[in-house]
Amino acid sequence: MAKLKAPLLSLGASGAIGKSLVFFPWKGLDCVREYVIPANPKTALQVTQRGYFADCVDKIHAVQALAAHPLDEADTTAYALLGSAHATPRTWFNEIVKRWIDCEILSDIPVIYSDGTVSTKTANAIALIMYLNEKTASQLAAGKFYFGTSKTALIHSKVATVVAGTSVALSAEDCSAFLTAGNKYYVQFKPDAADPAEGAVSGIYSFVAE
Repeated sequence: MAKLKAPLLSLGASGAIGKSLVFFPWKGLDCVREYVIPANPKTALQVTQRGYFADCVDKIHAVQALAAHPLDEADTTAYALLGSAHATPRTWFNEIVKRWIDCEILSDIPVIYSDGTVSTKTANAIALIMYLNEKTASQLAAGKFYFGTSKTALIHSKVATVVAGTSVALSAEDCSAFLTAGNKYYVQFKPDAADPAEGAVSGIYSFVAE
C-alpha cells in the first residue's frame, strides 16, 4: 500500500478508478492500492473466521450495555494496556477480538471481563473482583491473579475465588510478601492451564498500594 501526497491529481480522492487503482483515506493519510477481486471471498475458513468476529463484536456490545457490571473505562484501559505489551500494539477492542478468536480456534471458552475493581489496596488485605461474560456460561472453573511492578513482569500469584458464571475475586487477601505501600502494581487474571477457558486472560489493571 502506497502513501500518497496529491498523486495523479488524487488529492482527497476515494474509490476505484477503472478497476485498476483504489484511493482511500487511512489514519489521516491519502493512500492507494491495486484493485483486487478475491477469487473466493466466502471460503469455509473465511466464513468461520467472520462468524467468530461477529460473535465477539455482538458480545462486546452486549457487555457494554449491561445494567450491572458493564464493560467500562477501567476495563477498556486494562485491555488497552494488555494490547500495548505486543510488538505491534493493539487497541482495547482489537485485543478483545484477538483473544476471543484465538480461544475459538483453540477450542477454549472465550471470556470478556468487566467491571474490574480493586476495592481494598492495603498489602495485607487486598480485595478485587472481575465479572465473567463467557460465550458458554459457567465454564471457567479455576485461575489465579498475577501481580507485578510492570505489565510485563507479573511474577507473583494468588489463587482466585471463582463463582461459576459470575466472577473471579480475592477477598481481604494478604499480599504483604510482595506489595509495598506507595508502589504501583499491575494485576491480571489468568485461567489455569487445562481449564476450559485457559486462553481467556483478562486485561491488565493497575493500582497503587496503600
